[in-house]
Amino acid sequence: MLLLVGLLGGCKKDSVAPITGSVDDAAFNEYEKHFLDEFWKLNPDWATGVGYHKYDSILLVPDKKYRDKLVNFAKVQLDSLGRFTPTNFLQTNKMDYAILQNQMNYLQWQVQQLKQFEWDPSSYNVIGSFAYILNEHYAPLPKRLTNFYEKMANIPAYYKEAEKDLKNPVIDLTNLAVAQHEGGVGVFETDFADSLKKTTIPEATKKLMLDRAKLAADAIKGYAGFLKNFKNDHPRSFRLGKDLYEDKFKYEIQSSKTAQQVYNAAVDRKRVIHHEMAKISIKLWPKYFGKTPTPTDTLELIGKMIDTLSVKHVKPDEFQAAIVNELPKLKAFVTQKDLVTLDPTKPLEVRKEPGYMAGVAGASMSSPGPYDSGQNSYFNVGSLSGWSPEKAESYLREYNQYILQILCIHEAIPGHYVQLVYANKSPSLIKSIFGNTAMVEGWAVYSEQMMLDAGFGDNAPEMWLMWYKWNLRSVCNTILDYSVHCLNMPKQSAISLLTREAFQQQAEADGKWNRVSVTSVQLDSYFTGYKEIMDLRDDWKSKTGDQYKLKDFNEKFLSYGNAPVKLIRDAMMAKDPVAGKN
Repeated sequence: MLLLVGLLGGCKKDSVAPITGSVDDAAFNEYEKHFLDEFWKLNPDWATGVGYHKYDSILLVPDKKYRDKLVNFAKVQLDSLGRFTPTNFLQTNKMDYAILQNQMNYLQWQVQQLKQFEWDPSSYNVIGSFAYILNEHYAPLPKRLTNFYEKMANIPAYYKEAEKDLKNPVIDLTNLAVAQHEGGVGVFETDFADSLKKTTIPEATKKLMLDRAKLAADAIKGYAGFLKNFKNDHPRSFRLGKDLYEDKFKYEIQSSKTAQQVYNAAVDRKRVIHHEMAKISIKLWPKYFGKTPTPTDTLELIGKMIDTLSVKHVKPDEFQAAIVNELPKLKAFVTQKDLVTLDPTKPLEVRKEPGYMAGVAGASMSSPGPYDSGQNSYFNVGSLSGWSPEKAESYLREYNQYILQILCIHEAIPGHYVQLVYANKSPSLIKSIFGNTAMVEGWAVYSEQMMLDAGFGDNAPEMWLMWYKWNLRSVCNTILDYSVHCLNMPKQSAISLLTREAFQQQAEADGKWNRVSVTSVQLDSYFTGYKEIMDLRDDWKSKTGDQYKLKDFNEKFLSYGNAPVKLIRDAMMAKDPVAGKN
């Protein structure tokens, strides 16, 4: 629902316990099983999302009693964890222990300090869970529709509680919630009815189910209407503030650095990238501008070159098809260069972004959960339908023929899709359920550079220039997020950073401002994870010496699932070979 947000990879349902270990390990493995049994009772929507379907028919009302149960649960679990001595564990259990301890502290902090339930209307949203039940084929359709029907019973109470608990909602998050609820209500108004037609459920029962679906849709539209009419004389600022930001960064990113230290590193990285981009632009200038004098301003020089290259892009109605066509090329290149082993049995489907996901990112990957690892992975693509020609042109210049290829690397191969397929095989449910965003996003950014280093794009300077531009996006994500939420950067300065210093199109910059207005800390994950992975690879290369192979590093790194990079580093760099075992 609203509290423990993690990127969900997958792993085997029956692979909680390691093959070997001490008595302490065995006791901890039993504790993990008990923990998850109790955790899913309090988080049935999350359980559905990771493929644990025992509680699909349950929707809990997010009232104070429920939040008190969450806090009490966290305290009990922290007390239980305190009875173990993790230094005696195998490495995989040491990681799980650290992850659980962090998540239980995070849970308490979210309820007691962050209090997002008072100011974020978008944190209340049932639609995604219902859409999952409807669209994923993990059980016979009549069974899924029955669970859907039973789960709908609490939707009116759910949204009444949301309306009661909201105190001073952020305007930007209010608008986001309205858009997502109005965009996703069709799950109840049309999709559910369409699915019922495919079954032999008795007509009388179908009528009862459709009647409840109408009540659910009315509650969802009622919530959107409530938000539109909410009298909000003193709305909370969307800016998180430095103290809350540092705490959230600590719990979500789980880096060895503070948010401010990562911000400082990003500022330094921006200077390095500008230097490299200037060198490439000077080299390319005669090819595209002949004898026209090069601009003396470095940023103007780079910007003109990027603008010239960006005119090469697909048409608006060809954007999704171009992504589909790119994926086989990436698979072939990864296989040819032997960068990482691909699993051809795991389905990947490119689809239009669902309405209930709209308003945050233009492209994303949705992967199956730990208990449903055989289900589809979805490459979600935002639609350009209804956009003005000017806005569509700006967007497509941003995702030009070079950047589109890098986007597919990031989201799919060997980025998110491949990493999360590997996470399916990690011998730990905990690492999958509480997946670390910096590791997941960091791998996707790292994979872009890895592909170009291996010769993707034929080492063309145009492709390298565009990759630097794309990498600068990750860097400026961190600079932007920290500057906006901690340093009160105004919108005009943020847009200038993105358009002048990161060379982004206006449509992209506007979208990123919207994103930083409705999220916090998540934008840090790209650069933080990327830098930590690159640093780890350098150290691993020194450690292994003549035995170093890129593929070995990649697959060793991926074998730890969605754990924080700092924990993976501890495991990979451990001197004791037993302590470093998976």
